[in-house]
Formats: sequence, structure tokens, C-alpha cells
Amino acid sequence: MKFGIKAFSLMAVVFTLLGLIAFAFISPGSNSLAFSEDVKLAPDFALADPQGKLHQWSEYKGKPTIIHFWATWCPYCKKLQPGLEKLRVDHSDTDLQILGISFNEDVGADPAQTLTERGINFPTLVQGESAAKAYGVPGTPTTVFINRHGEIVWVTNVSDPNNQKLKGATEFILSH
Repeated sequence: MKFGIKAFSLMAVVFTLLGLIAFAFISPGSNSLAFSEDVKLAPDFALADPQGKLHQWSEYKGKPTIIHFWATWCPYCKKLQPGLEKLRVDHSDTDLQILGISFNEDVGADPAQTLTERGINFPTLVQGESAAKAYGVPGTPTTVFINRHGEIVWVTNVSDPNNQKLKGATEFILSH
């Protein structure tokens, strides 16, 4: 396939713009986040845990919170979860909240048992399709970082548990 100079120039512009957009959300050198002008507040939800106890977003308001939208069948979620667990452990002396919301599960799936078997100790809520829709979740895994003001500061589909942007976003929501 042959590309002309115009096609390469257009591709260069597109890749440059994509890079600038990505940089606007996380600056790898400083591990800081930049807000867009359109701040979105975290939507309310009311979901049950596997034992049937109802949990609401209002329980987490005022605390830096990471919401991990996932499913037991998702290999990328399984890959990411140890990184989220490490964040939980590393910041256990803070008020950081990490919450799983399981959705689009296969019949008979047991999300809480799956996390336990994986050595993951953050809680999960189940049947989270309504919350996933409210948060605009495109698929699994989707991880949402929310600051103390209830503002969504970063949404990512990263599955690399060692991605430094996860640590940077966590430190950002802890300090804001």
C-alpha cells in the first residue's frame, strides 16, 4: 500500500493531537493530572454487595475513591487487579477507598469469591449494569479516579498493573 506525503502529514497531525490529548490528562514526568474545563461529578448509585447489603455513592463522598468496573470473565481485569490491590495496601493508612463494581456477569458467577481467590481484598458490588451506564463505562476493565470533591479526574481502561499513571492518579486524588 502506498501513502503519499499528504497522508503521512495527516497521520502525523492526528498522532500529535492524540498525544497532546493524552498528555492533558496525565503528565508522566510529574505524575500530575490536569482537569478539563468540564468537571464531571461522580453519578450516584445504589448497589448491593454479594451479601445483599445496599451501598450508595453517598457513603464514599468526601473520600478519594477508585471505582474498578470489572467482570469475573475478563482477563484484563484479572491482570489489573493486583495493581489496584497494591495501591490499596500502599495507602491503607489513608482514607483512600477502592471499590469494585461487577457487571455483565455470566450466570452463576461469584464476583466476591473470585476476588478472594485472586488475593484481592477490596470490596465489590454486584449487578452494576446501572452504575456502569451512569458512569459511561465502555467495557472492562474501566477504572475511575474520583477526588474528595466527588469530581471524576481520570477514567482509564489500562490493564497493566504496573502502569505508573495508576499510582500518579491515586496520589493526585489523595492530595486534592
